[in-house]
Amino acid sequence: MTQIASIRDTRTERRLQAERLVGEKALQEAQALRFSVFSGEFNARLKGAELGLDVDDYDVHCVHIGVRDLSSGRLVATTRLLDHKAANTLGQFYSEEEFSLHGLRHLQGPILELGRTCVDPSYRNGGTIAVLWSELAEILNEGGYSYLMGCASIPMQDGGIQAHAIMQRLRERYLCTEHLRAEPKNPLPTLDLPNNVICEMPPLLKAYMRLGAKICGEPCWDEDFQVADVFILLKRDDLCPRYARHFKAAV
Repeated sequence: MTQIASIRDTRTERRLQAERLVGEKALQEAQALRFSVFSGEFNARLKGAELGLDVDDYDVHCVHIGVRDLSSGRLVATTRLLDHKAANTLGQFYSEEEFSLHGLRHLQGPILELGRTCVDPSYRNGGTIAVLWSELAEILNEGGYSYLMGCASIPMQDGGIQAHAIMQRLRERYLCTEHLRAEPKNPLPTLDLPNNVICEMPPLLKAYMRLGAKICGEPCWDEDFQVADVFILLKRDDLCPRYARHFKAAV
């Protein structure tokens, strides 16, 4: 079901629509938005860069969803979803390129992996994420998925200071390896961190934590994207009640 919401900010009222991105044209819109965000903000090295797209071999196996601004027609947010059946066809989940996922085969119930999530800088607020979550909820419910997992990124342009500082906070409150332990294949370089570093958690990572997700280990340094990727796992039964409305019958 397509979701439409009116989002107010200090300048205007936006009408945002969540949708499933079906067909080659819609997929290229998502790939173009990903390219704009990942290359522009992280200086990422991307396959498809010569076309202004972010392309990889996983895209054709994924369900792609997005948020569109109805006033302009622009796609302003997107994520892609890879389920356990497609991962079996591919031989792995995307996250397994970066992490050894100990315990993955023992998780009880179907799994859905999020990836390549990005939001246009002008639309980075809770409203846009909530609209995107609404479409994700529909898919989560339709498939009866027990777990939601994927990677959330922390920029590394400062040499890793923010990443290390954020990880200190995450370890204290959100670390859980009960269901799965993610071992990074390329750990972050060690860094002596001052005690007075002030860090701001990236909005998407913060949104995952508010939903009830946990991190399952130390981050992986993705040198192509120039980010520290944190592996997150959300067990459906642990979904935070405060945010359950975004996921409707998922609880």
